[in-house]
Order: sequence, then structure tokens, then C-alpha cells
Amino acid sequence: MTESILNPVAHTSTQTLRRIGELPHPRGLPLLGNALQVRAERIHRDVEAWAAIHGPLFTIRLGRTTALVVADHELINAILRDRPDGFRRPSVMARVSDEMGGERGIFLAEGADWKNQRRMVMQALAPHAVKAYFPLLARVGARLQARWLRAAQAGQPIELNSDLKRYTVDVIAGLAFGTEVNTIENGDDLIQQHIERVLNAASWRSMFPVPYWRYVKLPADHRLDRSMKELRAAVDGFIAGSRRRLRENPALAERPSNMLEAMLAAADQEGSGIDDNTVVGNVSTMLMAGEDTTSSALAWLVWLFGRHPEALRKAQEEVRRIAPDPAAFSIEQMDALDYVEACAHEAIRLKPPAPFMPLETIRDTVIGDVQVPADTVVWCVLRRESMDDEYVRKAGEFLPERWLRPDAPKQLGMPFGGGPRLCPGRYLSLLEIKVAIASLLGRFDILSVDAVKPDERGEVSEILGFVMGPGQLRMRLKERG
Repeated sequence: MTESILNPVAHTSTQTLRRIGELPHPRGLPLLGNALQVRAERIHRDVEAWAAIHGPLFTIRLGRTTALVVADHELINAILRDRPDGFRRPSVMARVSDEMGGERGIFLAEGADWKNQRRMVMQALAPHAVKAYFPLLARVGARLQARWLRAAQAGQPIELNSDLKRYTVDVIAGLAFGTEVNTIENGDDLIQQHIERVLNAASWRSMFPVPYWRYVKLPADHRLDRSMKELRAAVDGFIAGSRRRLRENPALAERPSNMLEAMLAAADQEGSGIDDNTVVGNVSTMLMAGEDTTSSALAWLVWLFGRHPEALRKAQEEVRRIAPDPAAFSIEQMDALDYVEACAHEAIRLKPPAPFMPLETIRDTVIGDVQVPADTVVWCVLRRESMDDEYVRKAGEFLPERWLRPDAPKQLGMPFGGGPRLCPGRYLSLLEIKVAIASLLGRFDILSVDAVKPDERGEVSEILGFVMGPGQLRMRLKERG
């Protein structure tokens, strides 16, 4: 049976439905299609450019795969509401993860497995649970501020991307595992390097037309195998430590001290459908996705502050009035940083860590006026309309105030997804952003934030790995007062 996701504006009862092969598409080559016209690190921009030419529904072909591109927010919202029954992550992503030796966490889980995992993850990431872990988050913010204070006093530039990744790794390791790895002070970024290697390989392999690694392994593939083993060993150690604490103190099952304990307690409930391998998958997902997504959003926000002095001034005034000192940070202070949160939403609109979302149809369906067979890759462009003046006033400008009004463009872009599979970590991510920005603006003035290797326009490059982040940024600070 064919299900319908019909655009109510375009569809009428007498409308003739189109087939995939009838849609417009960029001209390509035999066999390769459009594969040579895109670059992996900027494929999001290439597809956005095609959307401006071909409209909200067209196709692209990457080798043997033909994908339906959807660049209409109403259709995308309908697609997201039809998960997990009508759409799933592309099967190639799960296959690549399995080949790399990963366990499937909530990001890749489907059907009943996803529903079981969703309950466990939602318990661990619920706002009241995150608030219980807040003191540790504040301590990590204070360490980041102290690191930047040393650089400011010495007149040294700050490698912003790396420092923000240290910050998010320390936050996730502390909140998720109850382990303060403290890469900010120790400078040990080995875990960061392993995470980066795994994430980049997962993204790259998912789009590479020829899976050569199944037949021969290059030096980069052997390095990936070592990183996977190191990360699995670290996660296994975290789980063993939490299991030991739960045995020694059964009361932790009712009042867990970190997210891993909360997950294990939820998994141990009768009928949970969760085993330790599933916990491993979700711990790994939290460590990797939490590190990359939030650090990229933060880096973009700081870069935008460096180019918009009036927004920076308003954010500084709010921080210095409400939350000037990390030693005294409270969850109530963070919740009161309305303008900083508006700045975060505006940065994510302009520079989303996830500028597109690839999905796959589970059954025959209709999208807009197009018949779509089962197992078709659907490429959802998330940034097209949020950057269009037809939908957003002065769409190309950084105007945080738009998020303080009732007509904020919340239905466009969808940085945390939508529908039943809305990202469960959105509250934690925004809280991490607020703590980092308060730690920055409460004590420092930003002198400059510049791209180490500017693009052809003299701006920072958008680089797509697992998420879309900025090229290397260098920041200079001056201590306030």
C-alpha cells in the first residue's frame, strides 16, 4: 500500500503524480552521475546550489545511487513526522557502522529497537536529569575560562576549534560517564583524535561510491581500526566502573549520578529490551555526536560574535548582569540568558552543524507530487528556506532578536530534527553553549576571531565532516578591565 505525504498547496484530487525519473536533475556523467561534480567536504553547498536552480524536488545521482532531494520545509516536516514507520536512516550508514565495529545506538536504531532505546536515552537526557549534573558542567566552564585567561595574559592566540572540542569532550565524559578526563588542563587530546577519525571515516564511507575497504585496507583504514579499538576500550571501562558503583550502591539506580548510570538503571528494568551492547552504542553516540555537534555550533557562534559587535555587546551585557562568574554559575542563571540563547539559535540557523539530513523510504510513498518507491534515498536540504528572504526577513543577516519574537522561524532549518525522533540532547547542547559563552563573555573582550586559512572570499570555510564546522579559527582575547 502506498502512503502519502502530500503538499496541501500543490496537490489536488485530479493532479497527476510524477515519477522519480521525470524530475529535473543536474546533468551528470554515465555511470558516475554527479559524483565528480561534488566535493565531500562541501557537498551540502553543492546540493543547496542545485536546489536554487532546480527547485524543491529534484534528483541527484552519486554512482549507482539516485537520491530524491527535498528542499521544502513543509514536506520535510511531514517526512520527519513519519519516522520511524515511513523513513529511516540510509541503510548504508548502519552497514558502515557495523563494518567499523560499532554498536547501533539510538542514532542508527530503527523500529522497536529505537522505541526501546528512546525511553532509556530520554530518561538520561531529560532536563531534570541534566540539571542534576550541572555542577560538573560549571566546573568545566571554569577550566575553559582559566585556560583562556592564561592565553590572554600571555598575549597568545587561541586555537578555538581545538579548545571547544576539549570543552565538549570534558563535558560529555563527565556528565555521561562520571569521569573527569580534563583534557582542557591536561592537554591530552588523544580521545579527541580518535573521535575525529571515527566520525570523519563514518561520514566519508557512507558517501564513497566504491567500498574498497571491504577488500583491501590502506594505512588510513588501519589507523581507523586502532581508533575504534581505543574508543571501545574506553567505553567498556566507563561501563565497568558504573556497573561496579551500582552494585556497591544500589540506591544509585533511583538517583543516578551520571547519564551512564541512568542508562544502565533503565536497561536493567524488566522488559526494557536493552542489553549492554545497546548501552555501548548509545554511550559511543553521546561521546562522538555530543563532541562534534556542540563544539561546531559554539565555534560558529564565537566567529559570528567577532563580526557583529552590537550583538556581542548585548550578549556581554546580559552575561555580566546575570552570570559573570563560573564559580557561582547556577542552572537558574543559564535559563535566564535569553539573548545568549537567541544568539545560539541564530548562529545555528546561519551555520547549522547539520545542513542536510539523509533518509531512506521504508515503503512506497508520495512526497509532494512525486511517487517514491521503497528504499529510495531522500536528501532533505535543511538550510535552503531558512536563508531565503521569502521566508525569513533579512535572512542573510545575524539578527538574534528575531528569536525573541513570537514569529521566530522555528519551523525552518530544524537543527535538532523533528517529529518523534527529535534530538533528545537538545537541552544539554544549548546548556553547554550557554556555559561556554558565559565563561567567555563574563571575563573577556574578544579582540579578533579569524580564519587561519580563509576561503576565496576571505571568509572562514564551511567544512563538512560528520557535521558542518568552520575551518580552523584563531581567537585573541583581552581580560576585562
